[in-house]
Amino acid sequence: MSGQKQKITRRACLNDLLGLLWAPFGGGGNLFATRPPRDQFIDMAEIKNLFIQNRNWSEEIRRKQPEFFEILSKQQSPRYLWIGCSDSRVPANEIVGLLPGELFVHRNVANVVVHSDLNCLSVVQYAVEALKVEHIIVCGHYGCGGVQAALERRKLGLIDNWLRHIRDVHHKHAMAVESVLGPAKLDTLCELNVIEQTLNICQTSIVQDAWARGQKIQVHGWIYGLRDGLIKDLGMNVDSVESITPTYGKVLARYHAKK
Repeated sequence: MSGQKQKITRRACLNDLLGLLWAPFGGGGNLFATRPPRDQFIDMAEIKNLFIQNRNWSEEIRRKQPEFFEILSKQQSPRYLWIGCSDSRVPANEIVGLLPGELFVHRNVANVVVHSDLNCLSVVQYAVEALKVEHIIVCGHYGCGGVQAALERRKLGLIDNWLRHIRDVHHKHAMAVESVLGPAKLDTLCELNVIEQTLNICQTSIVQDAWARGQKIQVHGWIYGLRDGLIKDLGMNVDSVESITPTYGKVLARYHAKK
């Protein structure tokens, strides 16, 4: 095939691909003739504003502590690993008053810990074995959209596979959840989800191996209130393999006693 024909073929393939990408905009996909409507493009003024705010933030930090970024760039030595929800209303560092470098963070929808999630497990391993964190905190929050979607059995598409883990929590504790009426039902499932994910962390080979070699790690289950900005300790505080079962049993007894 001649160079001119190859060029035309590549151009045709590119236009076909763009036709799929631009279909929602009503475009035909011709790279050289069609563009999405102007109002569909990102408002660059909004994006530029983030850079302005970043510059202001950096200057304010350096004004208060001139060597902050120089020190931070050389090391991180957090004592805590935070596993929380991706919800933008739950900023990990801010709600516990810690600066950058003091909290190692992993977030996902509904603060789920799954033994097949290599992303989460990689974070946990690095935190435990490289950073030597002393505390692992699983922190959920009341009013969690992911938990609510699981509770209401909504069909949302791909994420349904992820929320399946929370539905399993609901199924496991159906009597405790269904015995509660009104908004407290969602609150109860949010709390039970944290407790189960905290248990999952305790059961990972990473944490159990650390305990076996004498490394001091405490695992905690907390929940955050969007309405008051306060954290509640759910009582799921574990520091050894031996303490998992009695602690878990004691915590769950409170929910079953409410029936």
